[in-house]
Amino acid sequence: MLRLSEIKLPLEHSESELESAIRSRLALIHVPADGLIRYTVFRRAHDARKRSDIKLTYIVDVDVKNEAAALPHLNDQPHCTVTPDMAYKFVAKAPESMKSPRPVVIGMGPCGLFAGLILAQMGFRPIILERGKAVRERTKDTWGLWRKNVLNPESNVQFGEGGAGTFSDGKLYSQIKDPKHYGRKVLEEFVLAGAPEDILYLSRPHIGTFRLVGMVEKMRAMIHQLGGEVRFETRVEDIEIDDGKVRGLTLSNGETLRCDHVVLSVGHSARDTFEMLHDRGVYMEAKPFSLGFRIEHPQGLIDRSRFGKFAGHKLLGAADYKVVHHCSNGRAVYSFCMCPGGTVVAATSEPGRVVTNGMSQYSRNERNANAGIVVGITPDDFPGGPLAGIAFQRQWEERAFELGGGDYCAPGQLVGDFIARRPSTSLGSVEPSYKPGVRMTDLSSALPEYVVEAIREALPQIDKKIPGFAMHDAVLTGVETRTSSPIRVRRKDDYQSVNVDGLYPAGEGAGYAGGIYSAAIDGIEVAEALALKMMVA
Repeated sequence: MLRLSEIKLPLEHSESELESAIRSRLALIHVPADGLIRYTVFRRAHDARKRSDIKLTYIVDVDVKNEAAALPHLNDQPHCTVTPDMAYKFVAKAPESMKSPRPVVIGMGPCGLFAGLILAQMGFRPIILERGKAVRERTKDTWGLWRKNVLNPESNVQFGEGGAGTFSDGKLYSQIKDPKHYGRKVLEEFVLAGAPEDILYLSRPHIGTFRLVGMVEKMRAMIHQLGGEVRFETRVEDIEIDDGKVRGLTLSNGETLRCDHVVLSVGHSARDTFEMLHDRGVYMEAKPFSLGFRIEHPQGLIDRSRFGKFAGHKLLGAADYKVVHHCSNGRAVYSFCMCPGGTVVAATSEPGRVVTNGMSQYSRNERNANAGIVVGITPDDFPGGPLAGIAFQRQWEERAFELGGGDYCAPGQLVGDFIARRPSTSLGSVEPSYKPGVRMTDLSSALPEYVVEAIREALPQIDKKIPGFAMHDAVLTGVETRTSSPIRVRRKDDYQSVNVDGLYPAGEGAGYAGGIYSAAIDGIEVAEALALKMMVA
């Protein structure tokens, strides 16, 4: 097949206009008008740089008659290539009689889910250990915090089947390099599990929480059908390391699980697990992350700012944004995990602390847009060793709990008051979506002074790009601390820990991903490396 890219058409166009544009492009590589057999849309995006003239941009794969005659002309056209082979190919198949103990995956977020699925599809019958509950039970516990102010430390937004990504916008795109097209495997598995097929061709696909719940259940069922095993409410209490090699795991039920190959995919909030690994000498180091607030605006304001007269068009959906401002104090302020038509959610996993995150459903039809407005920090800001970032996060989460009233309500402030350095005493036109609730206050002491001042400077500057961004009634809700893992568990080129053979640090928690998509891809890569290692063991 041939791939044609950069086919641009007006927002309102017909199927015949798309086909005509494809035929015109094919003519440039000497394919006659009757040479088109069929085409499929590989990617559809929109170009909204000119709000008065928004375009749809297509990448299409085409079957043509006498393709060989067109090939010599591809080099003459910059947007015509041969379609790459994106079919996933398994690197190994487990022998029928496997002498090694079954591989173990710790954690069932996106990384652990795909590591377990790939290992199961290759016949290695993995055991997946998840400290939280199955996804539907976990959802009930999560709503318990949001509706009743009751936190279950082992079953919440961070812990449980599906991981933190279950309660998110469900974004399925990333800027990571993916030369082997693992991302296509991720999307195809999601579609098999019930995701809408449009995620295969939309440029910025998403799923949303409600759909993710059912999908995760179907993927778990597939792992079981292939001989894998999932154990819920099973926390890893200790790891046995002998002569630099993994030998076993001690579980919360008192069981010792013999194993030689372990995928560590615990997510960025498994702080007790990181502390245990550090105590056992597993090499890790502090890494940069970000701190900030969630900001909420009326979704209509963002739609009009981005799409102008086309705001609300069904092909465009709810508008998103991505912004960055480099501040005079040397800090960078940027938007993080923007959720169009979504809600701000309580995302703590520890008692006495408040953490925010964003979530959307597939429809993205809630009244507000929200995003993290965060400031990058480095280990120089929290000296003290590999675990210092965890202590730093906890410090500000505890402060947010205090400012919010000590019952998991979050502290909030109107943007106008925040910029003017005065406390907020009441809401304006924007009703915050965070549950259990928001208590208006002064956020100037909610985060380090350099973070607060950077955000104060950035908001009016971002307003120049997105008019209304610094509107007085927009709401800031604190605090956003779990932007990424504060540690990295170092690994070698073969994906094993630099000082513990058989331990495969993976995903966002270990410092190698940033979201559902990249974490899932990392899970596939780690599963392949582990399988190849087991084949030669």
